Order: sequence, then structure tokens, then C-alpha cells
Amino acid sequence: MFSVITCIRDNHDWRLVLAAAAVCLVGAMSAMLPLSRAQECDAGRRKLWIGASAFAFGTGVWATHFIAMLAYDGGMPIGYQLGLTALSFLLSVVGSWVAILVASESRGRFSPIFGGVLMAFGIASMHLTGMQAIETQAVILYDPVMTLSAVLAGALLSSAAFYAFFQLRGARRLVASSITFVLAICALHFISMASITLVPDPGNQVPATVLDASLLATIVVVAAMTLILIALAVVFIESHLTDLRGLANASQEGLLILRDGRIIDANERFQGLSGWKLADLAGKAPSAVLTATQGTGQNGPGETLLNTRKGREIAVEVTSSRIVYRGHNCEVLAVRDLTERRQAEEMIEHLAHHDVLTDLPNRSLFDTRIRQALQMAERKNSQVALFYLDLDRFKSVNDIFGHAEGDRILGKVASILRRVADESDTIARLGGDEFAIIQPAGQQPAAAQKLATTILDEFAAEMDTARDPTAVGVSVGIALYPADGTAAEDLCNNADTALYRVKHDGRGKVCFFDAEMDKAARNRRQIESELRHAIIRNQIYVSYQPILDAQSGEIGGYEALMRWNRPGHGLTEPDIFIPIAEESGSIVQLGEWVLQQACREAVRWPLPLRIAVNLSPVQFMLPNLCERIEAILAETGLAPDRLEIEITEAALIRDRDRVMTTLLRLHKLGVHIVMDDFGTGFSSLSNLRSFPFDKIKVDRSFTGVLEHDAAARSIVRAIIGLGHSLGMPVVTEGVETEMQRRIVVEEGCTQVQGLLLGKPDIEPSVKLAACESLLAEQIENGVLPLRRAHLVRE
Repeated sequence: MFSVITCIRDNHDWRLVLAAAAVCLVGAMSAMLPLSRAQECDAGRRKLWIGASAFAFGTGVWATHFIAMLAYDGGMPIGYQLGLTALSFLLSVVGSWVAILVASESRGRFSPIFGGVLMAFGIASMHLTGMQAIETQAVILYDPVMTLSAVLAGALLSSAAFYAFFQLRGARRLVASSITFVLAICALHFISMASITLVPDPGNQVPATVLDASLLATIVVVAAMTLILIALAVVFIESHLTDLRGLANASQEGLLILRDGRIIDANERFQGLSGWKLADLAGKAPSAVLTATQGTGQNGPGETLLNTRKGREIAVEVTSSRIVYRGHNCEVLAVRDLTERRQAEEMIEHLAHHDVLTDLPNRSLFDTRIRQALQMAERKNSQVALFYLDLDRFKSVNDIFGHAEGDRILGKVASILRRVADESDTIARLGGDEFAIIQPAGQQPAAAQKLATTILDEFAAEMDTARDPTAVGVSVGIALYPADGTAAEDLCNNADTALYRVKHDGRGKVCFFDAEMDKAARNRRQIESELRHAIIRNQIYVSYQPILDAQSGEIGGYEALMRWNRPGHGLTEPDIFIPIAEESGSIVQLGEWVLQQACREAVRWPLPLRIAVNLSPVQFMLPNLCERIEAILAETGLAPDRLEIEITEAALIRDRDRVMTTLLRLHKLGVHIVMDDFGTGFSSLSNLRSFPFDKIKVDRSFTGVLEHDAAARSIVRAIIGLGHSLGMPVVTEGVETEMQRRIVVEEGCTQVQGLLLGKPDIEPSVKLAACESLLAEQIENGVLPLRRAHLVRE
């Protein structure tokens, strides 16, 4: 050992010795990286990587030897024979290739030892051949013991290097094996150098074909550069592979690499998703973590359950493909977590069948549940109760307090219904303030009556309308299966019919469906349907009833009255079809048509009498009502001051401010506004104070009982007196007897109207023209004074 150290210290340039060690380390690392890749490839590609590794290792060993030889100072000039120098390089590469091939391809436990021994012999053969290539005027003497020791040290360290390479993984494999190979190469070289002695021999001739030190240095530099380039190439490949792994780890999909049906690699996404580490997965079949529920393959993705380390099962989508990975044909399983997608699909499915505000089933799910309930009841021969619920006063609360408060009320109603209904019941929000309950269990109608009573009681407790201005009530209509219908559509229609009856009979109650309701509902729907086509079928016409001066009997104008000649039923009373028209909305079309006809008829009259037309409260909901009236006046040519618009107090209840604005605009236009049916509303005096009406009309309900009801006579007297005090003419309608006429005249009524004074006429213009001609003739002959007395009676 001391002789080796002395040799390095005294006979070598230590700077070149360090350079030789550095080149040796680069060569060893350049060899170990391809050799690592060779272990991951199939047989064909493995041999290529082994060849690359052997070339890098042999070049590194050869360059290390000759750099060290350049560092050696034997005390005399030294040259190198070209042929033996080239042979030493070949022996280094071939010896490295044989040693690496034996160490990596053999499967026995002693493969690293055999490889290490062969590697030592290869390095030794290269070293001795390189020593024989020396040309100098001296004879080289070898110490056999030292030379054998050098080969033995090289064999032991090479075996240890191969053992470290095949036992370790990752960076430790590369570092440990490379450093150990450096020690093996340096030990063999410098022990051998310590065993030689140069004996001067002046007679020894140096051939002409000798490499001098400078040329050898150039060759060694080229060899070292080759090693460095190989190292850079390997580093580039390693970096490229590292980038690909980083890309794979950045993927949102878990990736499993399979070779021969076994897991050999997995990216970080899969490890994080499953909780399994690569060490736990390596070598296992994919079925250890994936439980297939549908076939997976290259034709398309399949759904699978992933068994996590914590014992949970996660729904995943698996797609299979083929790639070349680490030199082998491998299968890649791309695993995508379906948890978020399933949650999104479930949310979409839930939103598609549930109301967003209350989270109750919507109409779509309700339709499905009612059919399911009826099918189940048919199989079990049981009964089903269907509840239709409508909130009382909800629209007013929503309009006054805003939609946010309306939404809160709807949520509160939903919680009340959830609280009172059984788990087997289905509660649904059909839209707006309409709810429904399907009660599939219980003895009917007792169970339905009990639930309905509970609902009313809960509403009474939770919604105190006397204290809470936002409180609402509830009306309930109930239909029973199979008594009230065997089909879902029939049952729903009948429950709606029962609810309609409740809403028109006082609200806040419960009503069970019966056959009479069905008949009335069908009749109502029939009227509603026929009304939509009544105008184009020429079934609607206008009659004109005269309005007379109470004192003189002169005609002051006419009131236009809509009439319907319904096929198969004759003349239908307005009290029957007008409310239905208002509820269905067809009153808008009918009312505008009547206004057009009345104005057109009034223009034909020879006298500038006024025409009175009733407007429905529904028409006042139109934002362009004033514009439409103005357009009709312009179209027909009727002067605005000849038109009287009659409204009831119901028009002022829905949206008082907007109605008042419309009335003021009409009044400014010149149209006269008449308060019709005065005395039957809830705020008559305040209405009269808020708007300067041109006339008020006493409702016919008071006129009909004047002869025998003192209270009615007092009311009429009060209304007429109120009109006088406000400067408004008062018209009493419904006068049908002479006694009624005499009473209202005595009370000071301004105008009268009724069957006693004139029946409604289809063409008053004809009679007015005849009357005008007769009166003109009488005035001309002096029979009558110059005044217009146009009393036309039927």
C-alpha cells in the first residue's frame, strides 16, 4: 500500500491523476445510466443499451489509463506504439461489454461476482496491453505478486459495484456503483503501476511509428470529450424522461403502467387518488385495486370501482391504450375520478326534478310519482288521495313586500307541509303558489280529511293574518282514487276542480271533489273555450240601453251592453260568461271589440249623445289601455267627450295607483269616467275623494227592493245626496216599475235607466233618426216648443 502511495506521489503529476479520476467517474456514470435503462427494456432493446454502456465504460477505462500514463514520469522519454494502443482500447470496450453482459443477463446469485471478475480481467488486459505499447529506451519489469494483487482488488471492487447496481434503486444505485467502479479501475491501475520497474537499456531502439505524448494526449482528449458527450446525451435522455414523468404526474388522470398484466409504474395522481404507494402496487395485477363493472378496452372508456387504501370505493372511468415504455410493449390504464362528475350529474338530475326554491319535487317528478302511486294502488287494490293547495293572499304579499319576502313565504309553506305529511307522501310545488300532495297510504277519505285538517291547523298557527301582514292562508282541493278518477290526468283535473270551488266559495277551506263539481267545471271550460272564438264566429253583438233624464224623460245617452248568442244555448246572461271571460283573460279581446263597436255605432247617431261602455278590471291591468282607447277614438272618429267609461270599484283594488294614473290620463283626454255599481265596494267614499268621477251609478241591487225595503231607500237617498254634495250626477239603474221610477225621481236622481224606460236595442241609430225627423216636423208646425225631447220607449 505504501509503495502505491509513494508511486503516485513521486512518479505522477497529481493534477493529471485527479483528471484521470474525474474522467473515470464520468465514464462510470455514463455507463451506469444506459445500464439502468437496459434493465427496464425487452431483450432486443436491452442489448443496445448494454452496448452503449460497455462503450462508455470501456472508453472511460481506456482514457483513465492513458491520462494516468501521461501523468507518469519514468525519468526518460516515453512513446506509445500505435497498434497496441488501439488494441488496448478494443480490449477495454470488449472486456467491458462481456463483463456487463454476464452480470446483467445471468440470473444466478453469483452473476455480479462473475461480471466483476471478467471486468477486472478486461481492465487488466487493457492495462497490460497499454503498458506493452510503451516505447522507451528501457526494459519494463513486473512484480507478479503486485500485479496479481491489482487484478484481485479490481475483481473484488467490480463485483461490489455490480452488486450495488443490482441491489439498489434510484440515485443510490447510480452513485454507489459508479464510485465503486472508479475505485476498482484506479486500484487496478495504480497498484499495477506500483509493481513495475523501468531498467534503462540504451540499445533498445524506438520504432518510427510511435505515438508521442502530445499525440496521445490529443487522442485521450477526444476520448474524454466522447465520454462527456455520452454523459450529456444520457443526462438529456434522463431529463427528457423526467419531464415526461413530471407531465404524467401533472395529469388530472391517474395512470397505471402494466407489463405482462402486472403494475410496474403509477403516476402521482393515481397514488394520491387511491392512497396506495408505488411500492404497494408494483408487481400486482390491476384487479387488486380496480373492480371492473363494465368492460374496459381501447374501443372506449369503461366504468370501474377503485378500491382505496382506506377501504372506500370510488367510481372511476378507465381507458386502456398501448405504448412502448422502458423498451417494452406495455398497457396504460388512464383512470379518471368520476366523483365530481357523478355529483354534478346527481345535482343536475335533482335540479331537473326538484324546485330550486323549496327543494320539493317539481311538476315533472310529480307527474311520475302520481302515476307510480296509481299503479301501486291498482296492484294493491288501495286508495290514493291527491291534494291541490293554493295560497290565499300570496300574490298581494308578493307584490307589496317584494319577491324576496314571497320566496321566504314559499320556503316556510314547504317546511309546514314537510312537517305535517308522512314519509310516504309526496309534496310537490307545481309552480307559483300552487302545491300538491300525493297521499298513497291510509283509509280514505278519513286519512285525507285528517291531513287536510292538520294542514289548516298548522297554517292557522304559523300564519296569523291578524298579526302578520305577510301571512298567507291556504285552500285545499282533494280528489280520491279510484272514486274520482282512475287516470292521473282525471284525478289532477278533479283535484283542481275541487280547489277552484274552494277559492270561489270563500277560501281557507277544504273541499272534496264530487260529480256536480265536475259538471260545473266542464261547463265552465266549455264556455271558456267557446268565448275565444265567439267574435270571429259572429256570436257576440252589442245592445244599447237608453239612459233618460229623470225629470224630462229625454234620452241623454246609451249604455253599450255585450250579448252572446251561444249556439245550442241561446242568449247567455252576461253574469254567466263575463266572470269566466275575466278569469281566462279573453275579456281583453271582447272588451276592446265592444268598445270599437260602440264608438262606431255612436258616430252614426244623428244626435251627439254619449255612449257608455263598461271596462273590466282585467283591462286596467294592460299598460297600454289609454293608448288603445285613444286609437279607437281616432279610428272611429268619435269625440272623446261623447265616451263614458264605466268602472267598478274592483278595478281599484288590484293596483290602485296605476288605475288612478290611467283614469287621470283618460279624463285629461276628455273621456268621462263613471263609477258603476256604487255602494257595493269596500272603500267607496275614499275612491270618490281620490278621483273626481263625472258620474256615479246606483247599483240595481238597491233599486230592485226600493218598494218594500226602507233600508235600501235610505241607502239610495244617501248616495243621491252624496252625489249632489260632490257635484256629480247620479244614475239609478235597474228601474223596472213605475213605483221605482217615482221614488228615485222624488229623491232627486239625475238620470234613470231600466227596462221600464227602454229595453236594449241593437240599432238605436234607426229609431233616433226617425224620432229626430218626427220632432223636427212637430217643432216646425208649432206642435212642440223648441226643445229636444227624445223619449224612446219600447
